[in-house]
Amino acid sequence: MKTYMAKKGELAKSWYVVDISDKVLGRAATKIATILMGKHRPEYTPHIDCGDFVVVVNADKAKLTGAAKGRDRLYHRFSGYPGGLKETSLTEMLAKHPDRVVREAVRRMLPKTKLGAAMLTKLKVYAGPDHPHQAQRPENLEI
Repeated sequence: MKTYMAKKGELAKSWYVVDISDKVLGRAATKIATILMGKHRPEYTPHIDCGDFVVVVNADKAKLTGAAKGRDRLYHRFSGYPGGLKETSLTEMLAKHPDRVVREAVRRMLPKTKLGAAMLTKLKVYAGPDHPHQAQRPENLEI
């Protein structure tokens, strides 16, 4: 018996819509990362991008576990200048940019390679319930 290895461009990509309103952020991010990597398919091949597209809606309604997590978890950005390190707490980021919080949670669960960067381009995150990806006929996925 031979082991099947998928070739590049051999697998058709599907579209999934994930509504994460009232879902725990980390648990939803693990399932989204699994779909982006393609590990939900029997044809999974580690060195080929065989994952599907994921559209995440209602990112502003994601839930957090733990009382102090929103205050203690910090997001850093650096301007490149001395004294240019900015810190933002998780609750502030959820209020201002909930799409970035979900994207960052999923990004940290993907491989840290060029293939992981290609997987991240298939993730579309929106704060509200509306998204412009109706033409692809996405399937709703319950997480």
